[in-house]
Amino acid sequence: MTINELQTLLEANREKQFRLTLPGQNLVSVSFHITEVGYVQKSFIDCGGSVHSVQSCVLQAWEGPDAEHRLNAGKIHDIVRLASKVLPTDTDLDVEFEYEDAVISQYPVGSVTISDEAVTLELTAKHTDCLAKELCVPKPKFGKTELSVSCCGPSGCC
Repeated sequence: MTINELQTLLEANREKQFRLTLPGQNLVSVSFHITEVGYVQKSFIDCGGSVHSVQSCVLQAWEGPDAEHRLNAGKIHDIVRLASKVLPTDTDLDVEFEYEDAVISQYPVGSVTISDEAVTLELTAKHTDCLAKELCVPKPKFGKTELSVSCCGPSGCC
C-alpha cells in the first residue's frame, strides 16, 4: 500500500475505528498510538555488487498505558498529513508499520478490511531474499556436469 492509497482510504472512512492485525491474525490492542511517521531511505549493495535504493514511509504503532485511547481513521489521516513536512512529494512511498511485539518489526500492508465499524489493515511479514541469485546461488546439476559454482563459494552461502 502506498501513502496516497492509505490517505485516500482513511479520508473515505474518517469516522471508523482504525485497527491493525499482525501476521497470524493477532489484533494490535485498539488503544495503540501512532507515535512517529517517518521517511526512510535505504541505500545498499547486494552480494553481487549491485547498488540499490529503497524509500518508504514508516508509521510507528505503540501501545501506551492508556487502555481507553482509541484512534479513528480520520485522526490517522491527520497525523500522516502533518508528516508531509518530512515526506517527499515527488514519489508515492510504500507504507510500513513498525510495531514492538517480542521484537521491533516493520510490516507492509497485506490487505484491507472495511466493516461498518472499522478499517482494519492486515499486516504481513517481510522476508529476506538474495538479490543476486543469478550470481550467488549455485546452478542446478544436470547429469554429470555441474553448470557453475557460486560466487560466494561452493556452499552458495553469501
